[in-house]
Amino acid sequence: MRVLLADDDRVLTHLLSTTLRRHGVEVVVAHDAMQALMSAVRSPPDAIVLDVHMPGGTGIEALRKLKASSKTSAIPVIVISGSGTSETPDQVKALGADAFLLKPIDPDALYEVLRNTLGQA
Repeated sequence: MRVLLADDDRVLTHLLSTTLRRHGVEVVVAHDAMQALMSAVRSPPDAIVLDVHMPGGTGIEALRKLKASSKTSAIPVIVISGSGTSETPDQVKALGADAFLLKPIDPDALYEVLRNTLGQA
């Protein structure tokens, strides 16, 4: 399983990527929305974990672009946020996200969501 992890919090990306790698997941990290979009188009991952608030455009904008592109529209996206309002989960699901997780994130729980999303349960 190859996952693109897009979040500007370098401590969180280190924690999540370390745990995912322990589970045998190949992790590619992007620290802003533009970098995430370019990485997803250049080398499409099996799934994307996308933070809502990042530099270089919001995760919501990135999600819209990912789902609008024929190269990336079928990639499952799990949106994460530390400041989700009550409408954020509904908003991201309406835009095509497969799941929404509120920070702080349990890395092992994220792995299980990825497995379930990719049908590897």
